[in-house]
Amino acid sequence: MPYYYYSYYFEPTYLLVILGALFCMLTGVWVNSAMKKYHREGNTRGLTGAAAAERILREAGLYDVRVECLSKGAGDHYDPRTRTVRLSYENYNYATVTAVAVAAHECGHAKQHQEGYAPLKLRTAMAPAVSIANYVGMPLIFLGIFLSFNQTLINIGIWVFAIAVAFQLITLPVEFNASARALQNIEISGLLSPAEQPGAKKVLTAAAMTYVAGAAAALLQMLRLMILFGGNRRND
Repeated sequence: MPYYYYSYYFEPTYLLVILGALFCMLTGVWVNSAMKKYHREGNTRGLTGAAAAERILREAGLYDVRVECLSKGAGDHYDPRTRTVRLSYENYNYATVTAVAVAAHECGHAKQHQEGYAPLKLRTAMAPAVSIANYVGMPLIFLGIFLSFNQTLINIGIWVFAIAVAFQLITLPVEFNASARALQNIEISGLLSPAEQPGAKKVLTAAAMTYVAGAAAALLQMLRLMILFGGNRRND
């Protein structure tokens, strides 16, 4: 068997992938723990996520931004194309610390959009290319290996994969800034009591770490690809 086939399946660089996966797994456990803990705690203001979002948007003068309820289990997000804050069923309807924190975070993205926040604009512009890169990068690398280790195809695949990695990195300031805005809105507007605000911060910090874990895993995978295929590694 040629060395490059053996090295791909048994390279010690798999440790980089395992490290990234482990980081993501531990972060996921932390996020789920924080979300569930503060989902069980009703906030003293009696504000649902929907009510909190409507209040934040109204105070910011964003009357053209809608708040919609998603089905159970669906993820919260802000859609800049339709100017819509979409909240999961739980966060939309329940008056908990988690619901208010998440709603405030998504409204933070709406404010970024209103102000023309540069990282958000860049991330939005990159989104179409990234959706393609996620499906094309690795297949190009595999095709290059299959075609007698075609280094040109492999290099193209690595560069395409790099677009997805760049997107992950650009996402970090967007998410951290949205969380900072969320905490500011919660405090200034009194959406949660002072005793509940640390819980909101824990929820937002844990959620932000999922993006850190995703970016770290992508970077480790990129490093692995560069170690394995960054040069002409063919050995017959």
